[in-house]
Amino acid sequence: MKNLKIKIAPSILSADFSNLSRDIKAIEADADLIHVDVMDGHFVPNISFGFPVMKALEKITKLPLYVHLMISNPELYIEKFIDAGADILSFHYEATVHVDMLITRIKNKGAKAFLALNPHTPVENLRLFLSKLDGVLLMTVNPGFGGQKFIDYCMNKIKLLRNLANEIKPDLEIAVDGGINLENIVDIVNSGANVIIMGSEIFGSSNPAEMILKIKERIKNL
Repeated sequence: MKNLKIKIAPSILSADFSNLSRDIKAIEADADLIHVDVMDGHFVPNISFGFPVMKALEKITKLPLYVHLMISNPELYIEKFIDAGADILSFHYEATVHVDMLITRIKNKGAKAFLALNPHTPVENLRLFLSKLDGVLLMTVNPGFGGQKFIDYCMNKIKLLRNLANEIKPDLEIAVDGGINLENIVDIVNSGANVIIMGSEIFGSSNPAEMILKIKERIKNL
């Protein structure tokens, strides 16, 4: 964990869609990744964006695009989202019976493979896959909508996953998404997360760029 860079990934789910280019340009200099939530209204109870927005994002920013597929049947879309510009692609453990195959397909296309877990799914379920993964995304709210409260028991899940990674793959990146703010971010990073996905805390502030700097200041000595 000591050698893993802590990365801030603003989630555009909380950006102003009518001014998406403006909002991304505002945080581009200070963010490490752009997080893109793709929702189908089936796997989660919301619908977001797809390929047209992905292609637009490629023109707006040079930051790496981290695409989180919250969709059923992700095996139908893996290559398409990488072709549309995804540098990192995560799909849900709960959404497919072809976990190993999809990890291989993502990596064969040259993207980083992350596996996402809903709050109720035990991290021990990932033991067989950790050596192949670049990272794991732990959902710390029930996925579908921004602005939710961090689920308290998920802090222990972060610790359990980091311990498992230290045993099997010490350089595994752990992303956390849901209810992260200035009050809990220190505990989240200390628990073992290094990719911090934040939506409403950043884009809901009066100055998103300044908020990222506050976040970095809060965790700079960890």
